[in-house]
Amino acid sequence: MAPRVVVIEADGGSRGNPGPAGYGAVVRDPETGEVLGERSESLGTATNNVAEYQGLIAGLTAAAELGAAEVDVRMDSKLVVEQMSGRWQIKHPGLRPLAAQAAGLVGRFTAVRFTWIPREHNRHADALANAAMDAAAGRPPAAPALGRPAAPATGQAPAAPALGSDPATAPASWEPRPSFTATRLILVRHGETEYTEQRRYSGRGDVPLSESGRAQARATGARVAELAPSVAAVLSSPLSRCTATAAAIAGALGDVPVRTEDDLIECDFGQWEGRSFAEVRQQWPGEMDAWLASPRIAPPDGESFTHVAERAHRVIAGLLTAYPGETVVVVSHVSPIKLVLRDALAAGDGFLHRLFLDAAGISLLDMWPDGGVAVRTVNDTAHLAAL
Repeated sequence: MAPRVVVIEADGGSRGNPGPAGYGAVVRDPETGEVLGERSESLGTATNNVAEYQGLIAGLTAAAELGAAEVDVRMDSKLVVEQMSGRWQIKHPGLRPLAAQAAGLVGRFTAVRFTWIPREHNRHADALANAAMDAAAGRPPAAPALGRPAAPATGQAPAAPALGSDPATAPASWEPRPSFTATRLILVRHGETEYTEQRRYSGRGDVPLSESGRAQARATGARVAELAPSVAAVLSSPLSRCTATAAAIAGALGDVPVRTEDDLIECDFGQWEGRSFAEVRQQWPGEMDAWLASPRIAPPDGESFTHVAERAHRVIAGLLTAYPGETVVVVSHVSPIKLVLRDALAAGDGFLHRLFLDAAGISLLDMWPDGGVAVRTVNDTAHLAAL
């Protein structure tokens, strides 16, 4: 059975910066501390920062191969942790491709959290990295001292100051990144349906747009065309309320092809489908309380928000790979859009039940290849005012 959550401990370094370099990565069970996987490799001549990023990439790859859904990354590299968290820019051109590769791997998980730890708390990965550095330098590998910090090699030069490591000068995550072009995502909830107007749970049932919903779709198409005259793609949930909304948007953009994506479908509400909140509260009070308390809980015979988030992350990761630096329209439902916005805003799970998304509302966010995110608009409905 694949682990739901794993811990990655990663490190990298070089003898001389640049010099003979290597990395180490360890994947652990967070409850027992059991080692689920190890990765290490010599890199030839490289810098400390390059080796650290390679260690992170190796750890994320190993976690993905194990089938993990969530990852806690722990590294003693302040630079990598801050850059991957989106708080510092990546100024060194040699690190940008590595950061983009790591960001692509991050998109494969439901959640990834980055934490800085002192070197003495990263002994296992540090020992693996030191052994890899020894191999890169042509030295016989020493037995890893996993119970104590690995000793630096005699004559090892002190590490050069980390690029951009001064917190006083490090830019905030929302500042423009002139060295990159963001991929812009225009997230659109479908127009109204009969269930929308009656405030009923509408999941996998293929409820069509109402007359007002079709008018909303046309108005949304005009608004999207104002926001983004050039759009690379329009993606839609396969349900007709979304495909009809997407078709109206694509027509306003000049007949951009619409591609359906199964992972954009709404949450499966199971036995709650077609019922109002009050009806569910009356018939399933305990189940409703549990569902509101945790995204891991599914409605009876339905789907959890955690699973919906996994689907949504797959779509976003694919878009960032397929359309770097371009604009993409995504037409979906309340749950997938909320989950994307939750993670973009680094919000807690309570956000899912506090944010209201109107029918045909537009949210806009930019995502950079170094992991930075800027949420520019949430639930814009100004284009619907005249309807």
